[in-house]
Order: sequence, then C-alpha cells, then structure tokens
Amino acid sequence: MKIKTKFTPRTLARLRTFGLVVAMLALNTPSLFAQAFNSTELKTGISNTLAVIMMFGFVLGIAAVIAGGFAIRRGDVDQGKMSIIGGAIIAAAPAVIFAFFKIFGLDGSSSVGVGNF
Repeated sequence: MKIKTKFTPRTLARLRTFGLVVAMLALNTPSLFAQAFNSTELKTGISNTLAVIMMFGFVLGIAAVIAGGFAIRRGDVDQGKMSIIGGAIIAAAPAVIFAFFKIFGLDGSSSVGVGNF
C-alpha cells in the first residue's frame, strides 16, 4: 500500500529553506576543521571574560559595603555588619584567589592577574 502525501506550498517553502540551511552548514563544515587551535587565544578570551566578571564583582562588593554603612546608620547594625563583610569578600575575591595561586606556585598558569604581589 502506497501512501501519497501532498505538501502544501507553505510546507514546500519551509522544506526548501530548511534544505538550503542544511546544505550551507554542510558545505561550511570543512573550513571549520581547517582552523588551527591556538590555546593562547583561548586563554586570552577566558582572561578577558574573567576580568569583566571581576570588575562587576568589585563594583557590586563596593555597593554592598556602602549599603551596609547605610544600614548601620538606619540602626540595623547586624544587617549592616553582614553587608560590609560580604561586600569586602566579594570585592577582594580576585586578589585572594590570585594570592593563593602565587602561594602554591601556580601563578604561571593563572589566567587572571590583579597586579604584582
């Protein structure tokens, strides 16, 4: 028993578009494999990404310290102290991690630096 299926023009247009996309991807795949892998580019990309994250963390840590000061001023001393301690930890995290890298002799393989110690 043979089942005949007739596609609507809309379905045929979608199938043509899908086939075109698949063909383009299939024809471009060999050029992807031809690229040489360079670990220094990967390390640079990771380092730049982590630097941006550290900048945001530093700003948020400073904001938490300021918010803790305002909480203490309002009279909420316990919450203010916790905000100040938490903000200091967030803002100082990159320096602490880099110090651990330096202490254990892993500073050559660290992808993020916060200056010279």
